[in-house]
Amino acid sequence: MDKRATIKDVAEAAGVGVATVSRVLSGGSASPRTRERVLAVAAQLDYRPSALGRNLRQRRTGGMGLLVPDLTDTFYGQLAEGVLACARSTGEPVVVGSTGDDPEQESELIGMLLEQSVDRLIAVPTGDAETWAPAVRAGMTVVFADRLPARPAEEEQQEAVDDLMRLDGLSPAPRPHAPEAPSVLADDRAGIRTAVRYLRGLGHRRIAFLGGPGHDRRVAAFREAVGAPVDEDLVVFATGSRDSAYAAASGLFQSRPDLTAVVAGGNVLGEAAVLAARELDLRVPRDVSLVMYDDVPWAELCSPPLTVIARPGRDMGYRAAELVLRPGGRRPRAVVLPTELIIRGSCAPRR
Repeated sequence: MDKRATIKDVAEAAGVGVATVSRVLSGGSASPRTRERVLAVAAQLDYRPSALGRNLRQRRTGGMGLLVPDLTDTFYGQLAEGVLACARSTGEPVVVGSTGDDPEQESELIGMLLEQSVDRLIAVPTGDAETWAPAVRAGMTVVFADRLPARPAEEEQQEAVDDLMRLDGLSPAPRPHAPEAPSVLADDRAGIRTAVRYLRGLGHRRIAFLGGPGHDRRVAAFREAVGAPVDEDLVVFATGSRDSAYAAASGLFQSRPDLTAVVAGGNVLGEAAVLAARELDLRVPRDVSLVMYDDVPWAELCSPPLTVIARPGRDMGYRAAELVLRPGGRRPRAVVLPTELIIRGSCAPRR
């Protein structure tokens, strides 16, 4: 018996990505030429549209998916523990995947879960709203955790144009909205604001921020907390890898020896900041104070122990699983859980 064609087979034969095939077969946006090519290949390979999950509402088989950027990241391990604990209490199987903070890899995993008729999904999203539209249209119940899908650049540009039209007394044309899904988030704004106020209270004025993928809300909160004008040289970004985080931290310390404090936007970035400071013979907190987003076990083992913005990773995962398992009815658009500044020894008054 011949093996049934998969979404990956269609993508390879059509010379496009899995995300493009998913969008075409679920009625999403694509150029006419691409749409025609994908549909022709799908027909040639006898690919059944139901494999994309169009019949999920009629053919639910149960099961929950969980997609996170990095399974070795301690925070995402805590979040996964919360999801698994809730799932165990209901006997629900969980399929776990790591996206590597790569939108293409994320799209491929979404397509695979749809093929397997997994009908509920918790995700720390990497791609934009367009990446997630096929899953929502197909009937999959999606709950986002920790962050929301990025907005496409063209959508932000169009919104700016719409604002200008309104100022001129014109009505912009209506535009379709991306599918929405519930979310479970930490109160990033309050956490970052509290940390910056604490550092300012210690006399720090040149405070830097180390950011990474999905940190848009934290960066915005940091800029708001430090106030205008923001020294953009003190706002530095890394990709999701540890090597990139170390390079960003090291480059920041070397290019701005006048900085006195750093807020690291995640535990991988905090780890990189500690290592880079040690390599450059910068003493924490005498030469530079450090606050890290996320309370992870090793933070207390540092010398000195790190001051952190703690968020309830396990609770976030548990609440996200409760939401995705809730039968029918309305789900809250967003659940926002509090953060807490835990003061340890990595910050000192600025002399």
